[in-house]
Amino acid sequence: MEIVHGIENWSPSGPTCVAIGTFDGVHRGHQALLRGAVAAARAQHAVAVALTFDPHPLAVLAPQRLPPLLGTLEDRLALFAALGVDRALVARFDRNLARTTAEAFTRDVLAGRLQARAVFVGYNFRFGRDGAGTPADLERWGRRWGFWTHVVPPVRIGRQAVSSSWIRGALEMGEVEAAAQGLDRLYSVTGRVIRGAGRGASLGFPTANLEVPAGLALPAPGVYAVWVRVGGALHRGVANLGRRPTFGGGELRLEVHLLDVAVPLYGQRIRVGFVRRLREERRFAGPAQLAEQIRRDVAAARQILQEPPTADPLLGTATPGD
Repeated sequence: MEIVHGIENWSPSGPTCVAIGTFDGVHRGHQALLRGAVAAARAQHAVAVALTFDPHPLAVLAPQRLPPLLGTLEDRLALFAALGVDRALVARFDRNLARTTAEAFTRDVLAGRLQARAVFVGYNFRFGRDGAGTPADLERWGRRWGFWTHVVPPVRIGRQAVSSSWIRGALEMGEVEAAAQGLDRLYSVTGRVIRGAGRGASLGFPTANLEVPAGLALPAPGVYAVWVRVGGALHRGVANLGRRPTFGGGELRLEVHLLDVAVPLYGQRIRVGFVRRLREERRFAGPAQLAEQIRRDVAAARQILQEPPTADPLLGTATPGD
């Protein structure tokens, strides 16, 4: 997949079918848009394009309302590629773009620069200055400038419409299994392994301490059964996300113990996928009691982590044709 940063750097390559969105998390609803654009492009011998924005528009328009994000731009792009997108256009969201009217964006960017023949948006899509543009506007302007608009309805799990905010809410409750349903993959984060205090090793359970990028959503504090990707290999693990109250507390940290394998991790970037919350974090009387609980956590994780994720990018099943 080709990645283009900046609308001004886009070089036309013939007609396109475009999915537009911020795509925070690339959840099942987003995937419906992207798969629609890919299928339309294949049918029309066009180029499948994902048009996304970085930074998140709220980071510019209302930073105080910016939620923790469900992945990095790098994650987003990897998922676009896995879904069959041919070209990704990362539009730089700044005050100039925010001032562009919806009609001008449709005419100049979609119909003009991208040569769109089909545009896919979500049912609640808003765009242009002050968010004034609607899917109905796109449908009307598309007829004028030569593309058709497909408005994708909500994807539901039972009665629940899948959305980025719903997935964030599930994570805040520690309900990582619900988040995985909405994402069609494990919720995961990548971090660089940094040096810790070595307390895990002293208890017989050495841990990797992750430096997680700022601004990312994390599940509720607690102990989790996890899958860990180190390079090209997947390993079972137990993760503690918390403040280590047994040792006096501190800043929130993500620490991971790999089961059945000892590999050098310091300085590496590893990905941790959350499978199930085993328990809340709590304070123990001392190291011996904590070590005994960790042994129980490891035994529980072994029972849960029977089969690795069926496909990976990003520890999931978001693949074309699902």
